[in-house]
Amino acid sequence: MISFVILHYKNLKDTIECIESIQHLKTKEQVSIIVVDNYSLTKLEEKQLMEYTDDLILNHENLGFAKANNVGCSYAINKYHPDFLCVINNDTLILQENFIEEIRSCYQKTYFDMLGPKIITDGGESVNPFPVYKKLDEVKKAIRYHERLARIYKSGFLTFLMNGYIGLKRIFKKPRHLENGAESEFGASLHGCAIIFSRKYYEKYPTVFFEGTFLYHEEEFLAYRKRKDGLVTYYDASLEIFHKEGASLNETFKNSDRDKLVFRNQEIVRSLTLLKEVLESNRSI
Repeated sequence: MISFVILHYKNLKDTIECIESIQHLKTKEQVSIIVVDNYSLTKLEEKQLMEYTDDLILNHENLGFAKANNVGCSYAINKYHPDFLCVINNDTLILQENFIEEIRSCYQKTYFDMLGPKIITDGGESVNPFPVYKKLDEVKKAIRYHERLARIYKSGFLTFLMNGYIGLKRIFKKPRHLENGAESEFGASLHGCAIIFSRKYYEKYPTVFFEGTFLYHEEEFLAYRKRKDGLVTYYDASLEIFHKEGASLNETFKNSDRDKLVFRNQEIVRSLTLLKEVLESNRSI
């Protein structure tokens, strides 16, 4: 049994396409699809989603990424006791027909706690292995950087100057593009848009994700668990998923790019500040 947990927020079209991509997979495995709505569905949209799955969870507030996914994971664990929890963003598509069989095969070879696929995009930077912050100095530097960006994007004038600076920088300096690893590897830190957790993993922790964050940098906390608790993580370059890159956030802030950038940088600061505290205390999470 494999359970797919999909977090929904505002973008119904993407969620339905994501579900359909799972339903079209070729597999002999039992599959359950759990959709968790972060307080965004209308009554009509609820009825539409119920045509695709009986497992629809309606949160009564927006719990953010980690907490809402944990609601779905707990539901899947208690109802289905799956061998694997595949937690994927609603703006992803699984186009590899043998995706589920590949997960089973990979586990038989690696006994992973967490597994990550290659992430295909239309030019974005969703990559595996994921370049997490590991050192305290790196985290402190990143906090200061995103605090400055949040202040800049609150001002229309400073945003205008920033956009001009970015435009000039693109002319004179070739942008750096991150790429997925060409080879599979153990010990990888994994991108949060698609992570497969084994039963071995979820039986170790009361929550699949650390719940301190609202949005962004959940990967760092999973990587911290990996390092501290000696978990087996594996990046499988032969396993693929397509990611549309930030579709839900774009839908939320479709009338204001500046508000989106302020929100993004403020939430990054909150998450990284919590990561700094965890690294400083070296506590288990």
